[in-house]
Amino acid sequence: MQWEHLTSMEFKKAVGRARVCLLVAGVIEKHGDHLPLGTDFLIGHKIACLAAEKEPAVVWPPFYFGQIYEASCFPGTITLKPTLLLELFQEVFDAIGRNGFKKIIVYNAHGGNGHLLPFLAQCGLWERKRYSLYLPPLMFLTADRKKTWQETCETKLHGHACECETSISLANHPDLVKMDRVPKTAATAMNRMKDLGSTFTGVRWYSDYPDHYAGDAKCATKEKGLILRDLLVDSLAEYIADVKADRVVPQLEADFFRKSAGITRPRRARGKSALSR
Repeated sequence: MQWEHLTSMEFKKAVGRARVCLLVAGVIEKHGDHLPLGTDFLIGHKIACLAAEKEPAVVWPPFYFGQIYEASCFPGTITLKPTLLLELFQEVFDAIGRNGFKKIIVYNAHGGNGHLLPFLAQCGLWERKRYSLYLPPLMFLTADRKKTWQETCETKLHGHACECETSISLANHPDLVKMDRVPKTAATAMNRMKDLGSTFTGVRWYSDYPDHYAGDAKCATKEKGLILRDLLVDSLAEYIADVKADRVVPQLEADFFRKSAGITRPRRARGKSALSR
C-alpha cells in the first residue's frame, strides 16, 4: 500500500492492518552516464512497494533526500544542509508516528547513507518516541539468497551504476536506461588515498571513483534484473514480517527510558527524609 494512493479513511484502516510503515532512503545523484539521477530511490521504492504487496505495509511516498555531498560536483544532484537533513528525517519519522505507526522500517537504497541512517537510529535514544526504528542492511538479502545473487551476476566488481543497478533498472524502467552510453571499460577504484591506509575522509568515494561509476554495466540485462529484484523483494517481505512480530525492541526501549528517567533508582528508606541523611 502506497501512502499517497490511499484516501483518508482507507489510510486509517491500513494502519491497523499493516502496523508497519516503510520509508525508502534514496537520493538524487549521478549514476554514470547511462542511468537516471533518481536510480536509488526508483529502485528502492519499487522494491518496497512489491514487498508490501507480499507482506502488508504502508510505503511512505518517494523520498529522495539523503547524504550525497560527495556527488554535489555533478549536475542534477540534490543536497540539503546537514542540520536541515537531520531535522527533516526526524520530522518525517515523527509524522509517521503521529499517524499511528509504532514501527518504522528505514530501507536504505543508497550507499552514501551508510553513516547517516545508523546515527539517526541512535538518535532515537535521545528522547522517548512513540515508535521504534528498524534499519536492515543496504540492499538487504537473506543469507540463502546471496548465493543466487552471485550466480546471477557475471561481474565481480559492484558499487554504483554497475551490472546490478543497471539490470534492476532495466527491469523497472527500461525507458530510462541508456545502454549505448555504458562505458566500454569497467570502473575500478583509483586508490588515490592508499598511502593513508584505512583513513576515512569526505572525499574517500570521490578519490576512488571521480566519474561516479563503479563496476561494469555492459552485461546488464532485464532478465538478470528481474531475478535480482525478486531476491530483494522476498527478503524485505520476510523482514517486514519479522519486524511485525518483534516485541524485543519496544520492550528494551521501554526499559531504557525507565532507567533514563530514574524510575528504577532505589527508594529512600521509610521514615527518613532527605535532610536527615
